[in-house]
Amino acid sequence: MRIGIDARMYGPMVGGGGLGRYVEQFVYGLQKHNQKHRFVLFLKKENFDHCKITNPLFEKRLAPIHWYGIQEQKIMPKLLKKEHLDLVHFPHWNVPFFCPIPFFVTIHDLILIEHPYSSKVTTRHPIYFAFKYLGYRLILKNALQKSQQIITVTDYVKKSIEKHFPRVSAKKIHRIYEGITYFNKTTSIKMLPHSIQTPYLLYIGNAYPHKNLKGLLNAYAIFSKKYPDIALVLSGPNDLFYARIQEEQKKMGLTSKQVIFIPSPDDQLVASLFTHALMYIQPSFAEGFGLPPLEAMSYGIPVAASNKTSLPEVLADAALYFDPDDPRAIADVLSSLITNTSLRDKLKEKGYNQIKKYSWDTMTKNILDLYETGGVK
Repeated sequence: MRIGIDARMYGPMVGGGGLGRYVEQFVYGLQKHNQKHRFVLFLKKENFDHCKITNPLFEKRLAPIHWYGIQEQKIMPKLLKKEHLDLVHFPHWNVPFFCPIPFFVTIHDLILIEHPYSSKVTTRHPIYFAFKYLGYRLILKNALQKSQQIITVTDYVKKSIEKHFPRVSAKKIHRIYEGITYFNKTTSIKMLPHSIQTPYLLYIGNAYPHKNLKGLLNAYAIFSKKYPDIALVLSGPNDLFYARIQEEQKKMGLTSKQVIFIPSPDDQLVASLFTHALMYIQPSFAEGFGLPPLEAMSYGIPVAASNKTSLPEVLADAALYFDPDDPRAIADVLSSLITNTSLRDKLKEKGYNQIKKYSWDTMTKNILDLYETGGVK
């Protein structure tokens, strides 16, 4: 088969966090394991050179089109049709409505369905956002109904699709877990920015409302009264959502030494942040999978996590859970990990075992198998 991959979100610096990492590792795995099919990778200008071809069965094509817009709907179908593809795989829900090629789609979450819009999600007029949300639902529904096969990253997401879109055949929904990335570990404290002093609590990721960073700040305000020398480090995109969290920090009277923001970290800095963290916190109201806490476990860091959505499925008994709606409950869990060395050691060992369940190689091989059994022959 000649298969297209919409790789425009390739790399966390372009595609953003976990989704960019998923596309990056998927493309890498396909080049490593595929010896049969021909692949065409569609990339943006920002990641075209970064994506290296290591397999002669692979080609790159420039697709300078941003996702979620009108141009995506108008131009992507033309680019796809030009390549005479048998199948195209979209690693996200943003499938052109009139896609001319049979396609697979990966659905990472239904967060915009399960956590409907609020005025805090955007600075745009509510009417604009209402139209945008309607467009999202229309494109998502079309992708689910017309896809040859649907890949979900957890059983939780699979069940969510079955719940919210009951007319979509459950037989074509396949749960294939993601893998985790093992960064080049560093043990040098000098790798940390000068603003950070150990010990510190860590969160890495976006600051979208469902990530519940405002709730984490409220919990930290309680926690810091008892442990004033332990900072909270928040690291992610330098965007509007983090700017809002910084405003909340100031309103709450938390100093820049207590809550430290590290914008747009590269992989080396991420590795350093993980290496020296005392604890990792995942306070989300919703997650489709949740890569950062697994990455933290690979560094032997105890993880405290929300007990909502997919996180208990992915992290199992290797994390200590809290109710994300209750800042005091979050603070209590953080305090218990500070005082209980034995518990931290147990979570560390359980974490090492838990991460063995997730492999990018296994994921890629399973998807390649699905191309064979569920694709266009």
